[in-house]
Amino acid sequence: MKLTVLMDNNTLIDRYLLGEPGVSYFIEADDKKILFDTGYSDTFIRNAQKMNINLLDIDHIVLSHSHLDHTWGLDPLIRRYTEARIEGLDHSEPNLIAHPLIFNSRTYPGLQEIGMLLSAEKLSRIFKLRLSSEPLWITDNVVFLGEIPRRFDFEHDPLESKIIIDGKEQDDEVLDDTGLIVRTENGLVIVTGCSHSGICNIIEYAKEVCSEEKIIDIIGGFHLLNPPELKMRGTVEYFRNLNVHEVHACHCTDLESKIALSKVCNLKETGCGLQLTYK
Repeated sequence: MKLTVLMDNNTLIDRYLLGEPGVSYFIEADDKKILFDTGYSDTFIRNAQKMNINLLDIDHIVLSHSHLDHTWGLDPLIRRYTEARIEGLDHSEPNLIAHPLIFNSRTYPGLQEIGMLLSAEKLSRIFKLRLSSEPLWITDNVVFLGEIPRRFDFEHDPLESKIIIDGKEQDDEVLDDTGLIVRTENGLVIVTGCSHSGICNIIEYAKEVCSEEKIIDIIGGFHLLNPPELKMRGTVEYFRNLNVHEVHACHCTDLESKIALSKVCNLKETGCGLQLTYK
């Protein structure tokens, strides 16, 4: 398995790629090519081109949740596929995998829309939709977790945004927030977007779904941005007992949270262009 960071808030020294507050990873596993999240703009496409990664040849697009910094890059990706058809270029017909709530409108105080801009009807003309709230095995070793059980009270954040369901506005628990898991010979690789559902909740569910306790790496946003003391303390204690080989906390994980985590686990730097290979 190989993972390439196409987009992150951070860029790495001497790698002349662009960063933005968003997430996009290119994953190669079981002879399949998977795009995990699309960031906010076309920057992930530009970075992929610099690294000679062909995004016209992907098998699956997996979305961690609907928020703008993870899905608004779909628009330029659709243009890329449309232009390929116009020019007669070879291209795949990827599956798009997400939670069924991915298309529901989201609002935030002062912002009319922070969720997916495209409808299921329009996207289904470009990609093959596979929506599931249950775990969905993409290959023998790659699983989309679906809806994450909320087990740890310390990870429950105040509900600030709203979601529109059946025409009615209600508090948004971000139930579509999920992760992608890859089984390797040495343990699980857990890939997250923002972990609104709780990074510890995601890890516990990954172990349950995969019937595996060994974890080789966790990469993605941990949703630790000036977290309450209870949440930070609970997360640090959880990681203290996790015995994970290494951790790549990034995107929505602030410096103080990274410092706290680095005291109890092998925390590694993450940024655009980083390539990780697992056996």
